[in-house]
Amino acid sequence: MEYSHSDAELIRQPIGYWSWAASKAVVSRTRAALAQVGTTQPQWWILAQVAGAGGAKARAEVSRVLRGYLDTGPRALEEEIDRTLALGWLTEDATGRLNLTEVGRARHGEAAAVQAGLEAERRAGISDAEYLTTLKVLQRFIHNTGGSAWHH
Repeated sequence: MEYSHSDAELIRQPIGYWSWAASKAVVSRTRAALAQVGTTQPQWWILAQVAGAGGAKARAEVSRVLRGYLDTGPRALEEEIDRTLALGWLTEDATGRLNLTEVGRARHGEAAAVQAGLEAERRAGISDAEYLTTLKVLQRFIHNTGGSAWHH
């Protein structure tokens, strides 16, 4: 790969710009790929949360975990959960527990395959050690600037 600047120039580049540009590129690519299989990124998050529970998962817990993803917020996330229910991908029982339907399991499987392909695409030419260092450096930037970030 050819880099934008020499090492001496890169060391003086602003992290804010490059982290934003990387985020924008990854999110845009992810959303476009998921759209090809008829799923939004928030719907993927919801399906993955419920599928990962190995059974029913409380709607309130799904909402609590996901509302901070990309500044989605509780209202928008509740609307996405409602849309996912309306599509027949989930059911909700009287206690607010969400379950995947057969259609939802199939949609989750399709979207999971897309996500696996995207992960391979993003990580091409990047070793596990480089990836680990990148995440630790980004977390240090967040810490050093008084920010907060959490991912389950």
